[in-house]
Amino acid sequence: MENSSPHNARTVVVGGGTMGADVAVVLARGGAQVTVVDPLTARREQLLPHIAQELAAAGQASHAGPVQTCSSLQDVDWNGVVLVVECITEQLAAKQALFAELETVAPPNAVLASNSSGFPISAVAQGLPTAQRMLGLHFFMPAHLVPLVEVVLGERSDPELGAWLHAFMRGCGSVPVLVKKDKPGFLANRMQHALSREAFALIDEGIASPEDVDAAVRFGFGFRFLAAGPVLQRDHAGIEVHTAAAATMYPTLSNTGVPAQALRDKVAQGTLGMKTGKGFFDWPEDRKQAERARYDTLLRQGLALLASELPTIEPPGHPSSTETSPTAGARA
Repeated sequence: MENSSPHNARTVVVGGGTMGADVAVVLARGGAQVTVVDPLTARREQLLPHIAQELAAAGQASHAGPVQTCSSLQDVDWNGVVLVVECITEQLAAKQALFAELETVAPPNAVLASNSSGFPISAVAQGLPTAQRMLGLHFFMPAHLVPLVEVVLGERSDPELGAWLHAFMRGCGSVPVLVKKDKPGFLANRMQHALSREAFALIDEGIASPEDVDAAVRFGFGFRFLAAGPVLQRDHAGIEVHTAAAATMYPTLSNTGVPAQALRDKVAQGTLGMKTGKGFFDWPEDRKQAERARYDTLLRQGLALLASELPTIEPPGHPSSTETSPTAGARA
């Protein structure tokens, strides 16, 4: 593989909604040239101010790559594009149709990545001739504040392209993890849902309130996760201690194959959280705005705490900031 620095690399983000806009921030902060494709005029008009604001807030505006928008794939200058990131609606048929079109318009060596959280890249790429250059690239909202990104290999994905994309995302200041098999939920969401299953089972059983479940995570073991993940925590605490506790607790942990009753009830009632004004908590407009501001502020403070452990974005002119090209992308 050739150099994987994002500096001056030509990239395309398809879909300019909340996720696509923030993915564009991630790519631009690495110095990539970014074109965001979205058919909605109002959304395109909001994109550039949002991206400029977020780059300025992070102190990254001075070295960020240029960002432009267009309304369709036909309006993109595809010459030299090395990476396309799909961020459209979570509908499998729409994603499959988009990737089929990308095969015809994107350069043959461009990596085609999907941000889907629900559909495996193997399903998106099914039946397509160049599926080897198609990978999952799963960000977490908000993409520019949550460092993690999952690079997911499908059944036919080229592992060398996975390594290239992993290095490319490190160059953008993200923390990439390589998911070697295209399993539902990938890596982080599988662990997140394992925790959520037990959390809501405890609520269903009346063992704890939603407020206390959240407090137990945020101010207990979740607080420690900022310093060490579950594997490193075992070395800190002692593996034999964890093993003994596991033998006691595992037989009683929830292993239900359906979502908790507390969740199903909320869905049936149409109380879906902030979007409907009520979920497990009430969300009048003023409280919703205050909560989103609090959440955003804490994420930024968490980034500041982890700054010394995050990948470094190389400045322009650095030896690794040369032309980028995933040369294996044209393999059949």
